[in-house]
Amino acid sequence: MKVKNNIHQFDRGDATVHERHCRYQGFFRIDEYLVSHQLFNGGQSKVLSREVFERGDAVAVIPFDPNTRSIVVVEQFRMGALRSGGNPWLVEFIAGMFGEGEAPQDVAVREAQEEANLALDAQQLVHLTNYYSSPGGTSERIHLYAAPLDCNDVGGVYGLDDEGEDIKVHVLPLTDALAMVNDGTINNAMTIIGIQWLALNAQQLIEHWNTNGLN
Repeated sequence: MKVKNNIHQFDRGDATVHERHCRYQGFFRIDEYLVSHQLFNGGQSKVLSREVFERGDAVAVIPFDPNTRSIVVVEQFRMGALRSGGNPWLVEFIAGMFGEGEAPQDVAVREAQEEANLALDAQQLVHLTNYYSSPGGTSERIHLYAAPLDCNDVGGVYGLDDEGEDIKVHVLPLTDALAMVNDGTINNAMTIIGIQWLALNAQQLIEHWNTNGLN
């Protein structure tokens, strides 16, 4: 349920994009924007130069066993985590980028099959939230879903060879996943957000599936 509030003084109409230039185009893109916006204390900002990493939006899905309160996560090597000196093999939720003409539910079903050999029903997916992953530097928005699943016999190593994927599948009780968030084993925003959402709303999610005959 959305709660109405009056926190916002401005909206997108209070920002002006004067110019946009592509500064890099590869698999991803970097654009430079010249932008100005209204100021809280009145007036207009100077024209600011801001670079934005354009990688498109992504979908993440939480396969959740309502009977055992367990979740399916995947483990894989992440280049972006190598610089910090920590373990670059991250425990994450299944996720992927949009393909041409795909709806979010289609992405969730496709990625679950590719990354974890799971057959999810798009009709059973529940939309949890959308959020920006790092809006100071990228436009990427994550669409987060949950799907009911019997976690018995789930596991293995999967992924697409042509994309260099080497993905190990794990099943974790929600209580263990929360402990891994607390001790820093799970240390990426998408998975932390999803686990904490479940910690707050798991019972409500289970009741939704029961009410709709999906569990």
